[in-house]
Order: sequence, then C-alpha cells, then structure tokens
Amino acid sequence: MEQIKEVPISDVKPYENNPRDNDGAVEALAKSIKSFGWQQPIVVDKNMVVIVGHTRLKAAKKLGAEKVPVVIAENLTDEQAKAYRLADNKTGENAVWDNKKLLEELSSFDTKDLFTGFKTSEIFEDVLDEQDNSPIENNEKGVTYSVSLKTQNKELYEQVKHFIEGVKTLDQ
Repeated sequence: MEQIKEVPISDVKPYENNPRDNDGAVEALAKSIKSFGWQQPIVVDKNMVVIVGHTRLKAAKKLGAEKVPVVIAENLTDEQAKAYRLADNKTGENAVWDNKKLLEELSSFDTKDLFTGFKTSEIFEDVLDEQDNSPIENNEKGVTYSVSLKTQNKELYEQVKHFIEGVKTLDQ
C-alpha cells in the first residue's frame, strides 16, 4: 500500500472528464472534514490527477486548505485509474441503509453536537414497512409515527425519550 503524503492543494488536479457531478455533496463533506479532520486521503495518479476524491478536493478548497493528504497510485495504468475512478463511485450505489440500525446509531449519541449529514426528513424518507420490508410509497409529505411505550424499565424509557428528543433537533 502506498504512503499518505501531504501536498500543496495547488499540486492536485481534478480529472477533467470526471463523470460524477459531486457539487451537491461538497458542503456536507466540508462540514465532515471540519468536524472530524482528514480521515481519508485523495487518491491521485503519478501526474497528481485525482482518481478518487474529487469531492474531498472541492471541500478542501471550500475550507481554504493549503495542503491535502494524498496517496499516489503509481502502480495503476491509465486504464486501471479510469476503471477505479468509475468503480469507486459506482460501488457506493449498491449499498442500502438498514433503517433500524441507522436509527439505533443516531440515537446512541447526541446528534446536535456531531455532524452526521442526516436530517430528520432524510432518515424517514425510505422507512420500511415492518410487514413486508418494502418502501412506503407516496412519502412526499414525510411519515408520522406514533409510539405507545409501556415499560417498567426506566433505562429503556430514558433511551426512547433521548432518541425522540434527538429526532426533534436533527433538522435544526
């Protein structure tokens, strides 16, 4: 595996024929980098042209970064770099959210203090019907869900209460 190097941002060039329009993700990624720092480098070819990380590069520019972490993939041919560029973006489309686990994760910490990129409306856009596990149709207006909780377990009550309070604040 190649080493991560920190280079001047001006040395890194976007790929001119990048088929992915990533402008809509730049703001959220800039918030993520600001919140958590650089946890994933930009992958470039031997000419410092971006293979993977166009959005990270745009976010770094938005943040006014002078240097960015890169991995130089010198071992890839031009054809392999093109294929990797496409594969990296395409494979993410094959993943889906497990909404139950997502809600568990979001309720396990204070979402007001840490950036996740989720808004309440997004969390419930693809809520699954518990009967047949298929998406709820005609969900343009959101989902209303009422819960009746009967328990003697104070810890469970506090967890549910914390989660509901967190959901109320996600859109703020």
